[in-house]
Amino acid sequence: PRRGPAPPRSPIEAAQALFEASGWAATTLPAIATQAGVSVDTIHSVFGTKSALLMAVVHLAIVGDDDGPAMAERPEFALFGRGSRAQRVRVGVRYTMAVYERSVPVLRTLREAAASDVVAEERWRRYGRDRWELTAAGMTLILGHDAPADVTDAVWALVSPEVYSYLLDDVGWSNGQVEDWFVDLVQTSIRRVGRTAPAT
Repeated sequence: PRRGPAPPRSPIEAAQALFEASGWAATTLPAIATQAGVSVDTIHSVFGTKSALLMAVVHLAIVGDDDGPAMAERPEFALFGRGSRAQRVRVGVRYTMAVYERSVPVLRTLREAAASDVVAEERWRRYGRDRWELTAAGMTLILGHDAPADVTDAVWALVSPEVYSYLLDDVGWSNGQVEDWFVDLVQTSIRRVGRTAPAT
């Protein structure tokens, strides 16, 4: 049977698809409005500017929804603190990779926009700070005590969206290979850099 036309996307969904496909400069509000099945005036009334719409897209891509508590306060994040240390590290890496899977494409758009848009530039800088703080919270759960800053620094730098994207997209590793390597990096960082309590 013939399928009818695809239903219109929400403005955020339409913007995310176009930003990921075409980038910041080539994506226009009229194009987003067309994909969403609304007027440009509607986009303006709800979001105000193209950069504000991008901020909504970035938030959705990173957090996974547009409502609810902060990431570190959610039940799935609390799982970082359960099981043996090896199990905790694996859970943390899988969680992080799931975040990267949905957010890395739009983060490329954010980085492009940051070169010419003040709002995007500040959001790009804040993303790095937010990721460090979330890494610290996750490592604290994994270790069972406050994570030393040098452990957080090492994990933040090595288990990064840039490394994730490079290994998957440029080198051609599988998700399983990347996961195992990230697990090894975290465990090595704990052993070599941190001053931690005995493993549990």
